[in-house]
Amino acid sequence: MKNYETVFILNPVLSEDQMKDTVKKFVKVLTDAKAEVVNEEQWGLRKLAYPIQHKSTGFYNLVEFKAEPGVIDKLETEYRRDEAVMRFLTTSLDKHAVTYNERRRKGAFKKDKKTKEEAVA
Repeated sequence: MKNYETVFILNPVLSEDQMKDTVKKFVKVLTDAKAEVVNEEQWGLRKLAYPIQHKSTGFYNLVEFKAEPGVIDKLETEYRRDEAVMRFLTTSLDKHAVTYNERRRKGAFKKDKKTKEEAVA
């Protein structure tokens, strides 16, 4: 099984419940295909770098998972079928990216005020 992460942007006109249901639907596609979901994050409503479908914001979501390569086609087909998905990107992770993601989830890259003050002094 290979490691993957997928980021997708959902339409901002969805309600909070609709957005969560849509994310659950995509996670279910993965679990039904025998993929193991490692991490799921909802980054919330964010401003887009450029308008997509005349929208300037979107709900960003990230899902990290382990799966066989054939699962990606099924997942991306579901993204294309769902009108709520404005954009998506699925990437394969190498061992360094997997290590980085584990450290990021544990908070290794968060800086506090003391660290910044010590760096200045």
